[in-house]
Amino acid sequence: MNQSDFFYHQLDPVAVQVGGFGIYWYSLMYLVAFGAFWLLGRVRARRDDAPLNPEQVGDFLFWGVIGVIVGGRLGYVLFYAFDSFLGNPLMLFHIRDGGMSFHGGLVGVLVAIWGYGRHLGCGFLRLADFTAPLVPIGLAAGRLGNFIGGELWGRQTDVPWAVIFPESVQSGGRFSETLYQQYLAGNLDEFARHPSQLYQALGEGLALFVVLWLYSARPRPVGAVGGLFLAGYGFFRFLAEFFREPDAHLGFIALDWMTMGQLLSVPMFIIGVALMIFAYRNKT
Repeated sequence: MNQSDFFYHQLDPVAVQVGGFGIYWYSLMYLVAFGAFWLLGRVRARRDDAPLNPEQVGDFLFWGVIGVIVGGRLGYVLFYAFDSFLGNPLMLFHIRDGGMSFHGGLVGVLVAIWGYGRHLGCGFLRLADFTAPLVPIGLAAGRLGNFIGGELWGRQTDVPWAVIFPESVQSGGRFSETLYQQYLAGNLDEFARHPSQLYQALGEGLALFVVLWLYSARPRPVGAVGGLFLAGYGFFRFLAEFFREPDAHLGFIALDWMTMGQLLSVPMFIIGVALMIFAYRNKT
């Protein structure tokens, strides 16, 4: 039999192993995200119209980190694992088992923006506009971490760049020599999937960053940059979900094709567009 033409995912999700403790690539991507936020934030804070000075960016980042972690975990439990939470409320604290939601993290960041804005005496929308272009690089890093970890894979396909994720074939498949030999024999091609994590890294990550950074290079009406972020993320995420495998325990939740990610992205897009319209009608 011919060897498969598809990439077989064998990337180690653990970046550093110290004794029985492992530091995962996904965890390191959070550091990349926070580092990018801090560096880009200090660049933006040097502008005359910035609501923060460079020294305040670090304090603001601390508030944001708390918002991301708390909101992301709560969002995952409420949106994706609520039944499991009802059966075992302590699962909320089992962060090492995985489970973070972007939409929950967004709510957490919005709360952080509101709280730090009140602390500074700065308007919520103005600080949100400052924040929006600093986020997408972190989103790209997070999706790259998902890909390295071999999780949140895409739907089955035969496109040339498809990837065979061993864990999608069988639990523990990453470490199965038998499964790898089947791959070498070309017997796993039917399990090839879209690398949807990379699609998301390019869309809601890099592409959204370029759009927001260029758009915000000139002063815009208050609320417009934040609105563009919401609309842009909602758009890219909605598209990416057509290539991403729905959560196994949820499946399609509406119309026999809509996923939870799409359902949560629709109001983001609508609110974002409405916010931009509001901003341009009330130019300040």
